[in-house]
Amino acid sequence: MRPDLPDLPLCAAVQSISVRGDIAANVRRHAALAASAAAHGARLALFPELSLTGYEPDVAADCVVAPDDSRLVPLAELAVASGMTIVAGAPVRGLAGALHIGALCFLPGGGVAVYTKQHLHPGEDAVFAPGTGGQMLDVGDAPVALAVCAEIAHASHAEAAARGGAALYAASVLVSPGGYVKDSGLLQGYAASLAMPVLMANHGGPTGGWQSAGRSALWDEAGKLLAEAPEEGEWLVIAGRRGGRWEVSSVRPASQP
Repeated sequence: MRPDLPDLPLCAAVQSISVRGDIAANVRRHAALAASAAAHGARLALFPELSLTGYEPDVAADCVVAPDDSRLVPLAELAVASGMTIVAGAPVRGLAGALHIGALCFLPGGGVAVYTKQHLHPGEDAVFAPGTGGQMLDVGDAPVALAVCAEIAHASHAEAAARGGAALYAASVLVSPGGYVKDSGLLQGYAASLAMPVLMANHGGPTGGWQSAGRSALWDEAGKLLAEAPEEGEWLVIAGRRGGRWEVSSVRPASQP
């Protein structure tokens, strides 16, 4: 226990399963899962990369969403009603119509902030353009820095978050079984070397022809793995720190798709 550490509100990595290209169905499922996280006291619900469409580059241009898209209203309303920040992934358009891998952040005070992935995975540049990132989120007065998948392979990204005072590095990813040891090792290393807890939300099932490793997780400020979801299925990994003591749990939502 480290009583000198500031409190961190309960935050949830939501290990979800996406329906290919079906934004309406995915919004409904996101709302149910985020509501479950809120019922457990979470102030942040972090979904995986491109969770609202699935990781489906071949249909991304036809699945673009804007912050004011009417299909997203249930998530915006839930964020306000529950006092929770909800981060969900989708293709978004930027300047001059560029297509980006985005993270839509539904804020408890109303409004939607947009984060765009800065560092792309090899091959993604055939469809997407690099984005510009975004501002840290204020989650119960704790600054939270976002990362989207391939960005975690760039140490400078996590280092910038730590320099900026992030109380949590929140990564939305699609990580396959073959890449899990390497990528989770990077996140664990950032947590330890930067004294910055790391929360990771991975997909709970296949998407875009990729098998996901699942195992969404939380590493504390010493790099210790405190909570990890199973390899498959939908789960909530919920963690927060109060009085220097971590409170963690892995919760399986009552209904599965």
